[in-house]
Amino acid sequence: MGRAGATRVWIVDADEAGCLAGALSGMGLSARALAPAEARAAWSRGERCDVLVVDHDAFDGSSDARPPLEHLGLPADGPAIVELAGFEGDAWDAARRGVAGYLRKPVADEDVAAAVARADEARRLKRDCAQLRAALEPSDDYGQCSRDPRLHVQFERLRSVQDARVAILLEGESGTGKTRLARAIHQRSARARKPFVEVNCGALSGDLLESELFGHAKGAFTGAVAERAGRFEAADGGTLFLDEVASASSALQVKLLRVLQDMVYERVGDDATRKVDVRIIAASNSPLKEEVAAGRFRQDLYWRLRQAHLTLPSLRERRGDLPLLAARLLLKLAAEHGLEPKPLSSAALELVCAHDWPGNVRELEHVLQAALFYARGERIEPDDLELEVAPEALRAAADGFRPGQRLRELMDAQERCILRSALLHCAGNKSETARMLGIDRTTLFNKLRRHGLVEFGRQAG
Repeated sequence: MGRAGATRVWIVDADEAGCLAGALSGMGLSARALAPAEARAAWSRGERCDVLVVDHDAFDGSSDARPPLEHLGLPADGPAIVELAGFEGDAWDAARRGVAGYLRKPVADEDVAAAVARADEARRLKRDCAQLRAALEPSDDYGQCSRDPRLHVQFERLRSVQDARVAILLEGESGTGKTRLARAIHQRSARARKPFVEVNCGALSGDLLESELFGHAKGAFTGAVAERAGRFEAADGGTLFLDEVASASSALQVKLLRVLQDMVYERVGDDATRKVDVRIIAASNSPLKEEVAAGRFRQDLYWRLRQAHLTLPSLRERRGDLPLLAARLLLKLAAEHGLEPKPLSSAALELVCAHDWPGNVRELEHVLQAALFYARGERIEPDDLELEVAPEALRAAADGFRPGQRLRELMDAQERCILRSALLHCAGNKSETARMLGIDRTTLFNKLRRHGLVEFGRQAG
């Protein structure tokens, strides 16, 4: 018999099935030889296997193209299949029928064991991916991966104005996802079929930015050899996203105020007034209210832009979101690069949660993308993460110390670290975590809510 926890293998109608079962059991697998009817009956009783080794010849030879699981009356999402065939079959055809491993008889026991191992690995990866996709299915959250109730209140407010032509101001540090959120607002609005046009106001000087936004007439300035439409015109009917809007010059701010109020403008060097229907979403890395107080930004424009408002917190302010956010990013990145999705190991997740992420979501995405390429195992390990300050950050998280904090804050940091470590140790099982810490479940959940860790352990395993 195989060891406890070993891969469970059923061998159905293969030549010398009993001998093969004995050989695989001797290699550390949990293998049984069963007739088709016995396999159906065992499954109906609730018994399960991880890999099914079947003899293709037992299913009417090569003329029957039905999947082996269908032959046996087992569910399509059942065990992985290793198929043995006594003829030169088509491996591609076998794959189309849901077969993970295809071997031609006669075959050595060691080759069957190797095929079983590969099929089981593929099964587990497929299962993990399906579980992650089910757990991470976007819920109308504008693409932001957050369990923070403060953010959800703001998201709810955005939903209430997403179809109105009110200006929206997004504030937050660089890399917190303001551009992504702006795109999500547009895509969920009634303007989704119209253009989404993005302008980085910080990347252009005043005159160039004005021409970029409003367009220019031929001969309006040196180099204007032809008339040119601006971004407002390009976004007509849709959404214009003004990133780093605080960089706009004083003269341009006046023109932006006018177009926000009246939805009219003139191209540079042209007297013709043009009307436009555009929803404005503006973003700023620094609080615009401070720019107003410093005299660098018009107060009237600030209030025009701030008809609806959302501040995106940094990752260090919502560490409880990191497991879910990392899992979603890994799925997205794996799909983009044609790679197998790989979750973070518990140790790697601990490093991710301890890091301060000064570059926020953008930095996290770049680190995870590299880790997907570097990782050689089924999971991403700490060595796959390019986090140079991770050891120091982890030690700081372990002792809860942050210079300048008060005692209550230090104690909270220590408690949060202990809770996070306990959840990882218990693979997210809240009852087991409460027992290990010697507290009841109600106390545990109260503490998890206070520290934003209610969902933390679910993505750790």
